[in-house]
Amino acid sequence: MTASGRRPLLRLTGAASIAALALTGCAGTGSSGGSSDGDGGPVESLTMWSSHPGESKPIETELLEAFEEESGIEVNLVTAGQNYEEVAQKFNAALSGGDLPDVVIASDVTWFNFALNDAITPMDELWETVDVDSEGYVESLREDYEFEGEHFALPYARSTPLFYYNKDMWSAAGLPDRGPETWDEWAEWAPQLAAANGAVAPMVLPDGTDYLDWYFQGMVWTFGGSYSDEWEMTFTSDETIEAGQFLQDQHEQDLIAISNDANNQFGAGQAAALMQSTGSLKGLTEAAQFEIGTAFLPGPQPGCPTGGAGLAIPERISDERKEAAMELIAFLTNTENTVKFSQATGYMPVRTDAIDSEEMAPFLEQNPNFRTALEQLEVTQSQDYARVLLPGGGARIGAALDQITIGGQDVETVFEQLQEESTTVYERDIEPKL
Repeated sequence: MTASGRRPLLRLTGAASIAALALTGCAGTGSSGGSSDGDGGPVESLTMWSSHPGESKPIETELLEAFEEESGIEVNLVTAGQNYEEVAQKFNAALSGGDLPDVVIASDVTWFNFALNDAITPMDELWETVDVDSEGYVESLREDYEFEGEHFALPYARSTPLFYYNKDMWSAAGLPDRGPETWDEWAEWAPQLAAANGAVAPMVLPDGTDYLDWYFQGMVWTFGGSYSDEWEMTFTSDETIEAGQFLQDQHEQDLIAISNDANNQFGAGQAAALMQSTGSLKGLTEAAQFEIGTAFLPGPQPGCPTGGAGLAIPERISDERKEAAMELIAFLTNTENTVKFSQATGYMPVRTDAIDSEEMAPFLEQNPNFRTALEQLEVTQSQDYARVLLPGGGARIGAALDQITIGGQDVETVFEQLQEESTTVYERDIEPKL
């Protein structure tokens, strides 16, 4: 594992503009560029497994129909789970003898285990075979899927958390029309929001079963802590415990609520602020009966992790099917289509030239909240190994955060147990394979 491939700050400013992939270059011809099912005949159909992140099934269907028209290859879109973890479980079961898809969505916390166990195929040679412009992707998003010099997915539904706030409630509390710049400033504002808006929670966060561990990743960085330093666990560092104590104190003071339905609670006007994925931007905007503001996550910066999912190809399908699957992935993530996907969902465009494309300019002008996500990329970094590379890391951390918030358990005790469990998993499941 190369550290440089996992931890760089995302930088878009000054990135070279790369010409868009032509549709024919991505999709091939009616014979799928010579690809076959392994018996000499052309590949006539593919199967893609997705959880349709960000309510993306309509746009996924539209893009797959366009691919079918361009390539002559039919694509069966399968709802393989309601979230990334359910898709990973279904894929893991298929590895034991079930029918494998040709393309599978793989999240930031699921891809590595499959790569480590040779369940998904390295893509670099396929990029050359299918003539994929891999350098045209946002570098740090592409490098999130690098392991030992090889890449195991291409970025697709990529996101960061955003700070969402109810402008009406902000105004009622006499606050400026912006997000808090630091967590100290949030601690000053939260009581004002509570006083001005009655029983409404100043902020609501999803619970540990719904990626609280992702949102807390950024918070813990701003306190100078971390989940890990590469493979060394750091849950018991003073700074990490301080961040956990802050979260617990905010919860006990009824300033941050932990909910199993955070989006609906915020959208219904039952919370003044929410930390949630950029992929929820479109849905929240359409559902809310008030004006939503967006801002960077509180700092001091950088305090925002990357997130979301990429598209991977199973290792145990034929080479011909792998090539056709690579053509499909390239098509779904080319400049034109990443713009369409971003505008339909709120996820970030994954190619450098898409951000400055003619199609994005009017959209950003009409949707300034979406611009916040792109600008926040400047202070965003890849996540700690303990969450995204350690098997079960996200769920383990999320459960611990539920224990110190909803459960009210002692922060040091819970984090010490988390340290021990995470270290054991690394030494048992990862270290022998590195």
